[in-house]
Amino acid sequence: MVYLYFGALIFFVFGAKIRAFVTGENPSQTAYSLSMSICDGFSPLPKSSNFGQKTKKISAPKYIRMKYLLGVTLDTLNTWFQERGQPRFRAGQIFDWLYKKEISDIMQMSNLSIDLRYALDKEWKAHGIELVKIQTSDDQQTYKFLWQLHDGKRVESVLIIGENRDTQEAQRRTVCVSSQVGCPARCAFCASGREGLLRNLEPDEIIAQVYEINRWLQKERGERVSHIVYMGMGEPFRNYEAVLQSIRTMIAPDMMGISQRRITVSTVGVVEGIQRLASEDLKVNLVLSLHAPNQKLRQKIIPYAREYELQSILEAMYDYAAKTKRDITFEYTLLAGINDAPEHAHELVELLKNKQCSVNLIPYNPVAGLKLEKPSHEAIRGFRKILDAGNIISTCRYTKGDDIAAACGQLALQKS
Repeated sequence: MVYLYFGALIFFVFGAKIRAFVTGENPSQTAYSLSMSICDGFSPLPKSSNFGQKTKKISAPKYIRMKYLLGVTLDTLNTWFQERGQPRFRAGQIFDWLYKKEISDIMQMSNLSIDLRYALDKEWKAHGIELVKIQTSDDQQTYKFLWQLHDGKRVESVLIIGENRDTQEAQRRTVCVSSQVGCPARCAFCASGREGLLRNLEPDEIIAQVYEINRWLQKERGERVSHIVYMGMGEPFRNYEAVLQSIRTMIAPDMMGISQRRITVSTVGVVEGIQRLASEDLKVNLVLSLHAPNQKLRQKIIPYAREYELQSILEAMYDYAAKTKRDITFEYTLLAGINDAPEHAHELVELLKNKQCSVNLIPYNPVAGLKLEKPSHEAIRGFRKILDAGNIISTCRYTKGDDIAAACGQLALQKS
C-alpha cells in the first residue's frame, strides 16, 4: 500500500512538471488539472501539444471593432430591436435618421427614448472612420480626403467636380473611393500599391467615404454626390463581399438611393470577380485597367497580371457587357517610352476591333520616387489618332488634382 502511495505521488509530481514544460503552465496548477483529467478519463497531455516545444503566447487584438450602422440591413436592425422587446418600426426610424436626415450621432435621434439611445450607442456607431484633413486643388475642382480607420491605418478618397454629360445637371460630383488599405496589384505607375496590401476595408469604411463626403458637400456647396467610382486604393474584386455590400447600400432607395448606372467599378482583371459581378442583379459600369495591348508588356506594367491571361480577362469583360447590356471601358495609362508608341496603338486596335467598348487614355501622373515620364502632347495625339482611324472610341482624361497628389495613380498610404 505504501509503495502504491509513493508511486502515485511520484507520477503526479513528475507528470505535472512534464506537462508544465510542454504547455508553459504553473506546475502547481498543472498538478491539479492533471489529477482532474485522470479522474475524468482523459489523457494528461493536451491533444494540441507539441512535446518539447513551448506554446506561443497569443496576445489579445489591439483594436476591437464595434457594430456599425452603415451597410447594415433593415432585417438585421429589426432583429436587434426585437431581441430587446422593441417594435420593428424602430429600425426604420434609424434608417430615416441615418440616410434621409443624414444624422450619424445616435444621441441626436430624438424620437427614440433616451434609454434606447444609450443602449444603441453602447453597441453601435454610424461607421468607423474619422476625417483627418481635406486638401483642395488650386482650381477648387478636386478635394482629397484623408481618413483614419479604427486601427490607426489611413486611406484616401477624392471628390472631383466636373462637367456633366447629363443635361439635367450642370456638373457631376464624383467620389473616387478606396476599397483596401494599400493594393495587391502593384502597378508600376501607381503610388497605392508600393507597400502592397495591408488589409481589406470593411463595408462601413467604404460606404462612409461617400456618406461623409456627401454631408460635407451639402454643407459647403449645397450639392450632393452624383457619381461613385471604385478607383481609389485597392483592387475591388479582392474585397468582393464588402464592395458588393457597399454598392447595395448606395443604390437602395431607403438608404443612399444613388442610381447604379452612376456607379463604376474598376479592376486590373480578376476574372472570377468579373464573373461574379455579372451574375448579380446589378447594372453598374465596369472598367478594366488595361495599360498594355499584350500580355507580355502588361505583366511588366502590372505584376498582378501574371495571375490571369489577357484573353481570359477580355472574355469575362465581354460576357459582362452581354449580360448587363452595359458598355465597357478600358483604361490605358500612357507611359513615355513604354506603351505609347504607334505600334502599341495599332496593336490595341487589333485587340479591341469590332467590340462595343471605349478606351480612356490617361497621361501618366508623376509619383515621387518613380522614374517614369508623361508622354509628349504629340505622342498622345498620335496615339489617339490611330485609335480613331481604327474605329475605336477613345477619350483622353484631363488631369485634375495633380497639385495635391489626387490624380489617377497618386493616392498613397499615409502614416498616422
